[in-house]
Amino acid sequence: MRYLKYAFLILLAVVLLTVALANRGPVTLQLLPDDLAGLAGGNWMVELPLFIVILGGVLAGLLIGFIWEWLREYRIRSEAARAQRRLSRLEAEMAQIREKGAEPGDDVLALLEDGGRAR
Repeated sequence: MRYLKYAFLILLAVVLLTVALANRGPVTLQLLPDDLAGLAGGNWMVELPLFIVILGGVLAGLLIGFIWEWLREYRIRSEAARAQRRLSRLEAEMAQIREKGAEPGDDVLALLEDGGRAR
C-alpha cells in the first residue's frame, strides 16, 4: 500500500511539472475590467506565469470547498458533542447508583448491567 501511495505522488508530481512547463507564458491578471477600472480611478494588475494562475485556482477551490464543508457540518458536530456530554452524565449517574449498592433483585439495574439483553 505504501508503494502505491508513493507511485501516486510521483505520478502527480510529474503531471504538475508537465503542466507547469507547458504553461510558462506570462498572463496579466486584473482586479477589475477596464471600464470599471476607469470609473474606480485605478486598476490593480499583476503579471504571472499561467501555471501559477491554474494551480492557484485549483488551490482556492479546494480551500473554499473545505471551509464550506466544515461550516455545513457544524450542526452534526454540535449534536455529537451534546450526545457525548449526555452519555458522560448518564454514566456518572449509573456509577453513583452502583456505589450506593443496588439490591440483587433490582430488575432495572440488572437490565442495564446486562446491556439490555433479555434474561
